[in-house]
Amino acid sequence: MSLATRRFSATVAFAVLLLAPCFAAAADAPGAAQVERGRYLAKVANCAACHTSVGGAPFAGGLPLKTGVGTVYSTNITPDVDSGIGAYSFEEFDRALREGVARHGKRLYPAMPYPSYARLAEPDVQALYAYLRTEVKAVRQATAEPEMRWPFGMRWLLRVWNWLFLESGPVPANAGQSVEWNRGAYLVQAVAHCGACHTPRGMLMAEKGLDERSRHFLAGASVEGWASTNLRGDPRTGLGTWSREDIAEYLHTGRNAHATSFGPMSEVIASSTQFMTRPDLDAVAVYLKSVPGARSDETPYAYDAHTADALAQGRFDATGARQYAEFCMPCHGANGKGFARVFPPLAGNPTVVDPDPSSLANLLLDGAVTAHVGTAATDYHMPGYGWTLDNQELANVLTFIRTGWGNQASQVKEATVAARRAALGRQRDAAESR
Repeated sequence: MSLATRRFSATVAFAVLLLAPCFAAAADAPGAAQVERGRYLAKVANCAACHTSVGGAPFAGGLPLKTGVGTVYSTNITPDVDSGIGAYSFEEFDRALREGVARHGKRLYPAMPYPSYARLAEPDVQALYAYLRTEVKAVRQATAEPEMRWPFGMRWLLRVWNWLFLESGPVPANAGQSVEWNRGAYLVQAVAHCGACHTPRGMLMAEKGLDERSRHFLAGASVEGWASTNLRGDPRTGLGTWSREDIAEYLHTGRNAHATSFGPMSEVIASSTQFMTRPDLDAVAVYLKSVPGARSDETPYAYDAHTADALAQGRFDATGARQYAEFCMPCHGANGKGFARVFPPLAGNPTVVDPDPSSLANLLLDGAVTAHVGTAATDYHMPGYGWTLDNQELANVLTFIRTGWGNQASQVKEATVAARRAALGRQRDAAESR
């Protein structure tokens, strides 16, 4: 070998040694498909909704999350090295997401739905990690300390809580069901963690059921003063009368022939479910339609025209009828059937007949807006009437709606409306002070 050849070979070898770390980094870098998969999963899981404070940077945390035992603040999951997940290895990220244990061993409160995420498949955890680390802008923002009632501020108690309630491992496939059903089960139970809001919790704030084997799973719950609806097959208070197409349409557009979204669900649809693929929407619908009703004594809804006839004849002798005619009837009609996909029906609406009237009270007090979705030209706003109707008048209207047209729901007490008015006022004051 000539001197020139030896010098050329040495130069190439030296260059390879210099570039080897770059080649290794490129080999370890996530692929575009994995990152895109992570982006989609973050949408379905609605990560930004909890990890973005009002007016704050995306994923930088700081949003107050009220629980039955205190308030926690969502963490920064941007790739900032000091205050976010920038220094997290995949194994540390995986442990935080699926076990509720942050880097350096700090235990997370289950306001972060890690009991649901514990059921994620590892490739999906890897995709989320890739997306958050490579596509999200790093923001330095420390997380505020939680404000918990004694003794819940002692994080070591979470070790016991996890031992009692945490079930690790991906959602198991059910060989007796279709691929579509299994996909829907995975999305509902793990990725979208629907049970975190729609499943009632016990005294220690754990969900009473994690899948369809429990009669409590998705049976409705109370979340920050809102009654999250029953997603089971009950014919009156659940989705028993909804078809698969109805469910998919509602999740995609925020409206269908039975209901129009409002409150927190409008936010979920706007920031999450409207972006789900059609196959995933169909899979969720297939799964939800397979979940049986939780209330064995519940009878199907039957429309009763007496309320409509009285209103049409100008008879307002029923308590709350006059206020209904003045404030509600222009949109929802004397027949209580509304205008499909714009003003929802009140007759037979599962939210209207829910045992907990809190959501309806919030709606009449403060108003609401439909989900902001790409499938609609505009949002529809319902005005609130808390400024013009007192608590007893609002209770009367709610009772009229809940007992009219064959709804047969319980009456609403003045004290219930007063409690919701006070709670909403405190929330507004807290938001203005931040």
